[in-house]
Amino acid sequence: MKQKLLFIILLINSLCLFSQNTIDKIIAVVGSEIVLQSDLEKVYSDYKAQYVDLDNEEELICYVLENMVYNKLMMHQAEIDSVVFTEEQVDDQVNYRMSMIIQHYGGDAKVIEKYYNKTIDEIKKDMREMMYEQMVVEQMQTNLTQDVSITPSEVKSYISKFPLDSMPVIQPTYEFGHIVKTPPISDAERQEIKMRLEGYRERVLRGEKFSMLARLYSDDPGSASKGGNLGFVERGVLYPEFEAVAFSLKTGEISQVVETQAGYHIIMLHERRGDAINVSHILIQPKPSTDEQIKAIDYLDSIKTIIDSEKLEFSDAAMRFSTDDNKNSGGWVVNPYTNSFKFDKESLDPATRATLDQLIPGEYSEAVPFVTEDGLMSYRLLYLKIKVPEHKANLVEDYDVIKNAALEEKKSQVLQNWIKKKVKITSIKIDEQYRNCNFVKEWQIPE
Repeated sequence: MKQKLLFIILLINSLCLFSQNTIDKIIAVVGSEIVLQSDLEKVYSDYKAQYVDLDNEEELICYVLENMVYNKLMMHQAEIDSVVFTEEQVDDQVNYRMSMIIQHYGGDAKVIEKYYNKTIDEIKKDMREMMYEQMVVEQMQTNLTQDVSITPSEVKSYISKFPLDSMPVIQPTYEFGHIVKTPPISDAERQEIKMRLEGYRERVLRGEKFSMLARLYSDDPGSASKGGNLGFVERGVLYPEFEAVAFSLKTGEISQVVETQAGYHIIMLHERRGDAINVSHILIQPKPSTDEQIKAIDYLDSIKTIIDSEKLEFSDAAMRFSTDDNKNSGGWVVNPYTNSFKFDKESLDPATRATLDQLIPGEYSEAVPFVTEDGLMSYRLLYLKIKVPEHKANLVEDYDVIKNAALEEKKSQVLQNWIKKKVKITSIKIDEQYRNCNFVKEWQIPE
């Protein structure tokens, strides 16, 4: 994900920051595809800006050109293989990537528009061609490598190439589960929240600033400091109940109280552009009473006693006692970044990591505070299944990691072999100025 975000930032910069003052010329031809001098200079300039400590500029220029020629070779073959995407598919990707960029810049689309001196719609229009190329290239790579597999002997051979003192260091990893208890929210609490939000709405209608009330009272940490503003968001990003109301508002209108999984909101629409809206909100999340929180803690404490007395396996205990949806998969917590059960330090919040570091495998924590994916205040028992300390990579503890690295190397080699074959039967011309680049010799591109 981070690589794709970097790509799209580079893409926007390449499109928007550099004017085409250079006298243009064709520097590479791949089948029916061409690379212009201005294309190379735009991408090169932005790479240079991103990586200012680069030593060899000539090497960087060749690296950028190599990637551009590679993409054009893929595009040329895609035309032969009839690999295409519809306008709707491209628009979906452009909208998705633009949402990522807006979030990266703090959720304020106006910052991006001011910086590039273009509207969001104009930037999207400029992005479409390059986005289409990226989508086609990725699909071609998938088509070429989807049948590539790797055997245990190949994994062993891959890791044997590394000298022992240069083995990569694997950070500590954890596998754990939890048993969750979410205290109930009283009807009185819900009614009180609705009344508070209705009061805030009335205050705005009487002339107070929505942004000031959001800073003072909203429970959304991501937007409260920005006056409740979420920036421009595409349809399909927010909760359905939230969107249904937000998209029905008129500019400057404030909604009645809206309930979602996150809590209760009032919404103010600032601007609408097609399927994107710029909105602010004030969120109040229901919180259980102190008595209900104490009951939840006592409940989890009593569960530990039952587990010990009945010698229950963790998954059985999670199925029986947890209120979290993951109890149906045995209570094990899944890392959302890797879709696996393994967590490294970077993918754990500090509080959870500190609690796990105090446990030994097979041990339960005390009841600790926990906020569910829906933003509900809860408590949970953490159960540490496995903890692997920092160590040099090895086949016993890190087989999956090494296997994935070996597989990626094998896929890369498949693509390199494909390139060398295609170069022989594809009309490719590289300008004399760039024929000293290593890839020209490696791919055996004829003069």
